[in-house]
Amino acid sequence: MSPLILEPLVRAALLEDLGRAGDITSDALIPAQAQAAAGLVARQPGTLAGLALAELAFRLVDPAIRFSAALADGDRVAAGATLARIEGPARGILTAERVALNFLGHLSGVATATAGIAQAIAHTGARVACTRKTTPGLRAVEKYAVRCGGGVNHRFGLDDAMLIKDNHIAIAGGIAPALARARAQAGHLVKIEIEVDTLAQLSEVLAAGADAVLLDNMRPDQLREAVRLVAGRMATEASGGITLQTAASVAETGVDLLSAGWLTHSAAVLDIGLDI
Repeated sequence: MSPLILEPLVRAALLEDLGRAGDITSDALIPAQAQAAAGLVARQPGTLAGLALAELAFRLVDPAIRFSAALADGDRVAAGATLARIEGPARGILTAERVALNFLGHLSGVATATAGIAQAIAHTGARVACTRKTTPGLRAVEKYAVRCGGGVNHRFGLDDAMLIKDNHIAIAGGIAPALARARAQAGHLVKIEIEVDTLAQLSEVLAAGADAVLLDNMRPDQLREAVRLVAGRMATEASGGITLQTAASVAETGVDLLSAGWLTHSAAVLDIGLDI
């Protein structure tokens, strides 16, 4: 990702951590001229994401710090693997450590969770996608981590595609009027997706037309019938309660996409440490 996107995020995190007086612990204990060498080490297996943010954390604190990545984002890592080596002023390494690990652990956790789903459905034609359920301010990098894990991105915001949900339908007066208004306003490059939770609603969508349909909280037998009814006329997306354990059975119904908000809002952090 572009440093223009990443640097403001890392800078804000560092400023939050440094507070008003900086790293008073390292400044008190570590001589200013002290040098150190360290490694970023995976404590558990997973999929890597966020190395560029970790590197930026060290270099923004002290440009004299040297960061050498041993692996790349998207790589599978084993427990005990060294992800990168850091050398330079000891104070700067210790000051940047937590911010670097926060980004790297969180994004690698997102990538690892996504990779688990992607592997579980690899025998089908379906793909796993994230949602807009992201940490405020971190959407771009969390969605990047999903891509590192083998997933694809849903829309990035409210402005790059139309997703008509149940509350929109309720206020608009039904599926047909909602789709008609959407088509009247959408530019020629804007896709329209609509959410349904019954096969009867799907029949209304098929009559009115859309680019994609989100099949919300449907059982596998309902999803299979929905795919049969759609017959390739629009993209089909299954959503709601999809886990690593249920992903394969959902994908085997023939849907094109599985979307899961927990990939970005609840994925467990990948345990990564810094060893001097």
